Formats: sequence, C-alpha cells, structure tokens
Amino acid sequence: MSAASPRISHLEPYLDRTEPAPTLLKMLVGVQLAGFREDAGLSQDQAARDVGFSAAKLSRIESGKGRRPPTETDVRALLERYGTDPYEASVLLKLLQRAGEPGWWQRYDKRLMPEWFERLVGLQEAASTIRTFEIQYVPGLLQTEAYTGAVVERGLPNAPAGEIRRRVELRKRRAELLHRKDAPQLWAIIDESVLLRVLGSREVMREQLAHLVAMAERPHVTLQIVPLDVTNASAPAIPVTYLRFGGVDLPDVVYLEHIRSANFLEDRDETEEYRVALDRLADEALTPRASLERLRETMATRYPEK
Repeated sequence: MSAASPRISHLEPYLDRTEPAPTLLKMLVGVQLAGFREDAGLSQDQAARDVGFSAAKLSRIESGKGRRPPTETDVRALLERYGTDPYEASVLLKLLQRAGEPGWWQRYDKRLMPEWFERLVGLQEAASTIRTFEIQYVPGLLQTEAYTGAVVERGLPNAPAGEIRRRVELRKRRAELLHRKDAPQLWAIIDESVLLRVLGSREVMREQLAHLVAMAERPHVTLQIVPLDVTNASAPAIPVTYLRFGGVDLPDVVYLEHIRSANFLEDRDETEEYRVALDRLADEALTPRASLERLRETMATRYPEK
C-alpha cells in the first residue's frame, strides 16, 4: 500500500463519520478529482474529451452539484485517466460510496425540499461555521416551533394544516444541528425590527426571545442585534448565509435566498465581499453581551408575562 498523500490522508476520517453527509462528500469527491486532473497536467476540456464526457458533465462532477453523486463507473474512468495512485483511488471510491448514503432531509418531498433548499440543508449539516444575517425573521436554526408555524402561515396563508405541520417538523429537525456534539459555530446577526414584529402572538414572541437568550448562552452560538438607531448600518437588503468548512479544501459558500429560488456563490472574490460585509455589520451591531441585554429588555417591556 502506498503512503497516503496529504490530500487524501485528511479525508480518511470522513469514512468513519456517523451521520451521512452526502452534500459534503460529493463536494470532496469533486475537489479531489479536480486536484488529480491538475496533477496530471490536464485541462477540464481535455480530460472530458479523453473519457468521453461533455465539459459540462465534468464541471458538474468537480463542483459536487446535483442531487446525486457521480457514478462509480464515471469516477473510475477519470481516476484511470489521471493515473491516480491505487490507494488514493480506493479512498476516493469509498468516499463516493458514502456520498450515496441519504441524509435525513432527503426523505422530504420536493414540494417541501426543492433542490436548491436541499443543497442548503446539506451544506449546513456539513459546515464548521455558519454566519447568517436576517432582516425580517429570526434565523431558521434559532426558531421555536410556534414561531415557525406563524412564519409559515404568514408566507403560505392558504396552506392546509398538514403541510404547515410538515414544514414546522422540517424546521425543527434542521435546528437539531445545533444540539449535536459536533455542532457548527453559529454567528447570527439580527435586525432589531425582527424582535418587535409580532408573529403569531405576544406569547409566541416571548417564547421565541427566551429561546434566543438560551441559545445565545451556548458556547458555539454568537448572537448580535443591529439596533434600530443604527441608521447607516451596512446591512444587505436580503438574508445572507455564509458557510465555511473546516479542515478540508472546500470553498466558502454564500447562500442568498429569494421567494422561490436561491443563489449559491462560491467564487472567492464574491464570497469575500459578503464576508467583509458581515464583518462590518458585526462591528456596527451591539456586542453579544449587549445583545443579550437588549433581548431581555425587549421581553420585559414588549412581551411581559401575564
């Protein structure tokens, strides 16, 4: 057996991962294949021609996009063309096999989990750090069940009760991510108007703010409030989620959500702009300690216990 290269050796722990991480593993397989191709001195177009792929197909494989991982036949063809070391090839093929294991979120139908949203959930499950800014609602990972129900009813006023219940269940299942032993670091910045906008009822809002306080006291959760009196805050006009993946050679990803679609940005120049914007917004927001105080003050004055 050949000695493992640094590129492959840091991937071996993913073979023993307890929870399936298909989104992460698809991306890892793609990144490694791109690295093997570059080591072989081949351009993407040349490699695609050599194995009978279209350039678009190879690009899709290397980017790790799509609902399913590439086939073993396709990956073996690429590894053979690149002259990949047998041991390195075996590790990659094992990762590919694990990439085919379904994540919990893939049980939901496409109405609740369209492809773009499925990708977000998969990325969040794999991320080491999640940064998010919300201007209208409490971030999804920090919502209570009652608050989620109010959000869904507001956005889908004609939805049947069963669909609302399934959407609340899905949001609750997503939030379990923050209670895992290997939970990611979450850094959430929320506009203060979110705390003042009553969804559901004042009781629902009090419960939601109490939940924010409890979550913000966890060591892996940082919460900041952008106060209303910061009139020149450099806040993006839409919600932003910024994802980082620690210890692996993957690009940062920025998720921008729209009403019925979303954009995923991976170009380093584009993601860097959003990282800088979130850094600047964090500087303009209340400190985490002051944000906790603002949450408690808002609970006491706007949503007092009856």
